Amino acid sequence: MRRLTALVTSAALAASVLVGVGLAAAPEPAQALSGADFDPGYIVSDQVFFNGGAMNEGQIQQFLDAQIGSCTNTNCMNVKRTDTATRGADAMCGTYQGAGSESVARIIAKVGAACGINPQVLLVTLQKEQGLISGSAARGPSDARVERAMGYACPDSANGGCDPTYAGVYNQIYRAAWQFKRYANPAGTSNYFQQYAPGADRTIQYNPSAACGSKTVFVRNQATANLYYYTPYTPNAAALANLSGTGDACSAYGNRNFWVYFNSWFGSPTGTVVTATGNVEAVTAGVGTVSVSGWALDRTTSASIPVHVYVGAVGTPVTAAFDRPDVAATFPGSGSRHGFSVTLPASPGPQQVCVYAIGNGVGNTPQLGCRTVDVRDPSPVGTVEAVRAAPGGLEVSGWAFDWNTTASIPVHVYVDGVGRALVADRSRADVARAYPGQGAAHGYSASFVAGPGDHQVCIYGINTGAGQNRLFECRTVTVMAGSPVGAFDAAQASDGRITASGWALDPDTRDAVDVHVYVDGVGRAVKADVPRSDIGRIHPGYGAAHGWSSQVAAAPGRHEVCAYAINVGAGATTVLGCKTVVVQNRPPVGAVDVVRATSSGVAVSGWALDPDEPATSMAVHVYVGARGTALTANTSRSDIARIFPGAGAAHGFEAVVAAPSGVQDVCVYAIDTRGGVNPQLTCRTVTVP
Repeated sequence: MRRLTALVTSAALAASVLVGVGLAAAPEPAQALSGADFDPGYIVSDQVFFNGGAMNEGQIQQFLDAQIGSCTNTNCMNVKRTDTATRGADAMCGTYQGAGSESVARIIAKVGAACGINPQVLLVTLQKEQGLISGSAARGPSDARVERAMGYACPDSANGGCDPTYAGVYNQIYRAAWQFKRYANPAGTSNYFQQYAPGADRTIQYNPSAACGSKTVFVRNQATANLYYYTPYTPNAAALANLSGTGDACSAYGNRNFWVYFNSWFGSPTGTVVTATGNVEAVTAGVGTVSVSGWALDRTTSASIPVHVYVGAVGTPVTAAFDRPDVAATFPGSGSRHGFSVTLPASPGPQQVCVYAIGNGVGNTPQLGCRTVDVRDPSPVGTVEAVRAAPGGLEVSGWAFDWNTTASIPVHVYVDGVGRALVADRSRADVARAYPGQGAAHGYSASFVAGPGDHQVCIYGINTGAGQNRLFECRTVTVMAGSPVGAFDAAQASDGRITASGWALDPDTRDAVDVHVYVDGVGRAVKADVPRSDIGRIHPGYGAAHGWSSQVAAAPGRHEVCAYAINVGAGATTVLGCKTVVVQNRPPVGAVDVVRATSSGVAVSGWALDPDEPATSMAVHVYVGARGTALTANTSRSDIARIFPGAGAAHGFEAVVAAPSGVQDVCVYAIDTRGGVNPQLTCRTVTVP
C-alpha cells in the first residue's frame, strides 16, 4: 500500500443528459488547481474522510459506470460481482453482513457505512493504487490488479508481492477501510500508531530512498495522518510542479494523486463547498477541430460562469452564456444563460478533451467530463494504387480527396523531379462507399512518357483550405528498353513431340507478340497470348496474356530447340534461348491371343499399340516360315481402350494366313510407327493339315 506511481490520465464523459457534476475519469487538473495549493499537513479533512454515508450504492454505481464505460472483461469495478463473508463488529468497524454476488458499488457503500470511511476515499484509493476506476486498465483489469485492488498488505519492500490472506476486491476494500480506522488507535486497541500522530511536526520522506531527503510537516488532523500511514511519502516540488505527470527520480506520487483525484472527481478534500455544476453533452472531432457543447452554472449566482476546455494540454476559456431554458427549469432561480458551444483547433490524431466549470471560490472547479476523440487531419487523404511501367513509359493511378471539400482536388505527379498536374475527378464508387458524404469523383489515372531505365515517381495530394499538401508516396519504377523481353522456360519431349514454352512481351505494346520456335533449324510461329498471372504481377502495365507454348513432332534422337521473341516497333528481335531435347522412341506393345492351324492355313489374332502414336492403328507382320503377311491392327478392342485411355479401341488384329501343309513356325511382329525396333510378339509351331 506504499505507492510511488505517477498519475496516469484517461477519460470518459458522462452521458448527454441534464445532470449534476459530470463524472469523468482522470485528473487532468483544472487551471485553478495548482501544486501550490497542496498542503502536506492537511490533505483531507476528518469531516470528509470519515463521512461513511457520503455516497449511496446507486450513486457509486452511477459514478463507476460513467468513469469506466465499456468493459472488456468481468473484472471491471462497474460489472464485477463477488461473494462476501460476514464480519462481526470490532473497535474499527460495525458488522458487515455478507451476501452472494455483491456488486463492487454495494461493497463500497456497505464498507463505508460499517467502518465510517467515505466511499469517495475508497474510490480514490482504488484508482491511485491500481488504476481501477479510470483509464485503460480500468476497462479490462487483470486478475492480479483486482486481487490487490487497494494495495493493502502490499508493502514496497515486498517488490510487488502481497499477502494472499487479504487478496480479492472485497477483502481489500474492507481491510483498507478497517486499517484507516485502526490508525487512529480507537478505544479497545493499542496506541501503536504514533509516527504521524496529528498536532505535531513530523518528518516525512520524499521517497523510500533516504538519500532523496525528507520534509518536516505539521500534521493537522487524523485523516491526513492516515494517508501517511498508508503511503508514507510526501510529494516533492518536482511532483507538485507537474500534477498530471512525473516529477524527478526522487518524486513519490501516492498522496499527491489522492489529492488530485479527489479534487477532480468530488471537489476539495478539505471541505471546500463545490457549487459549480454542469454537463458536457457533446464532444465531436472534426477536420482539424474539436467541437464541445454543454452547460455549466454556479448555484450561488445566476451570472454566466467560465468553462475551461482543454484539448490535450492547451486550455481555452469559454463563457457558458447561451440561452438554455431547460437548465433554468431544472435550477430555478439560476437563470437560463448557461449553455456553451465552441469549436477549437486541434492537432490530428487522438486528443483528450476535458472540460471544467470555473465556479466562485478557490477549488470550486469541478471537472465536467473528459473524452478522447480522433481528430481528422485536414490535409488531403488518398492512396497510390499503381505506379508501373507501360508501353512508351509509365502510368499511375489511385484516388485522393480533401476533407475540406467534396470537389475533386488536384494531384501532382513528379517523374524524376518534373511535375505534372492531374485532377482526381474519375468516378470511384468504392471511395464514395468508404467515405460517405465525400462523393465518388476522386479517382486519378494518367500515363507518362519515360525512357528506358529507373525513374522516381512521387505523387502529392494538393491541399485546399486548412492543412497542407500531402505526399502520398514515392516509388521507383523501371521502364524497359524497346526490344522484347521474355524467357524460354522449358522444352520437353513426350509421345514423339517436343513441347516448348515460356513468355515474351514487347515494351512498345500491350498486344501479344510473335515467338518463333525452331527445331533443328525448322521454324514455326506462335502467338505469346497465353494467360500468365505471374507475368501480370511482375509487369502489371502489360497484363497477363504473354505466355507461349509450341508443340512440334520430332523423330527419336537429340534435337536443338531455339526460341525468338519478334520485335515490334523500336528495338530488335530477342533470342530467348536454346535448349537440347532428346526424343525417346518407345517400342510397340501388344499380345497374340490365338495362333491356330486351320484347313486353309494359320489363324492369328491379338492386339498391338505404339505408345508414341497411341491413337494410330499400327502394322503387324505375320511370318509363316520365311513368308510374311502384313496386317493392320485396327479392329475394335474395347478392353484395350480401357487399359490405354485416350488410345481408342482400334488396335486389334485377326486373320487367316495361307500356309502349306505340315509343321510350320509362325512368328508375329509389331511394326514401330516411327521406324524403331519391331518387337516380336510371339513365335509358335503349328501343324497345318
